[in-house]
Amino acid sequence: MIRVHVICEGQTEEMFINEVLAEALHRKNIYLSPALIGKPGHKGGNFRFQRLLTDVRNRLLGDQQAYCTTFFDFYGLPEEFPGKAEANVKNAMNEKAEGLLTVMTTKLQEKLGEEAMRRFIPYIQMYEFEGLLFSAPDHLAIGISQPALKGQFQHIRNAFDTPEEINDSPHTAPSKRILGLYKGYEKPLHGSLAAIEIGLATIRAECPRFDSWLKRIEALRPIEPKE
Repeated sequence: MIRVHVICEGQTEEMFINEVLAEALHRKNIYLSPALIGKPGHKGGNFRFQRLLTDVRNRLLGDQQAYCTTFFDFYGLPEEFPGKAEANVKNAMNEKAEGLLTVMTTKLQEKLGEEAMRRFIPYIQMYEFEGLLFSAPDHLAIGISQPALKGQFQHIRNAFDTPEEINDSPHTAPSKRILGLYKGYEKPLHGSLAAIEIGLATIRAECPRFDSWLKRIEALRPIEPKE
């Protein structure tokens, strides 16, 4: 059995893991344990580095038979988050993501050591969870019970090479685009319903960074206990 702690930014990501990812990976003998960043009872958000460091330390050092990964959005990260300033001057989406994750991982390793960090799989969603939902605009519209919005969602999707590139300003982030067309959009509820309607296979086919993250998790091997 392979166990993976997933540090989530918010309830939307946590529900997506529980409702969509957990079952698919369970079939591969991989068990995901999602939890919101911060103390129990915290609703997520406010993804400060110090809070992340505490959670990663607790999981990697407190459970040495498990792996740990992250699932949070680039959009909304505080400007002082390690690597954010460097990422902001990059143009390509992949360069932004890799630049930020490299700096973040280096900072974590300075605090936790190289050995523990061998069990860490860094991931950031570009630019926001809702980008994944544009993998199938017609199913997104059905999933949130707004089928008439199918064409408008498709128009948004057609403007980008991949759903993950739908950008991150306060007006054009994926969730803001959905809210602009449907004021009743509720992130945790509708996000999971839409993802289930779309299907994991479609999301993976349309979102290469997300797919690459899951492939890394699927390639993990059981950790042998130390003698």
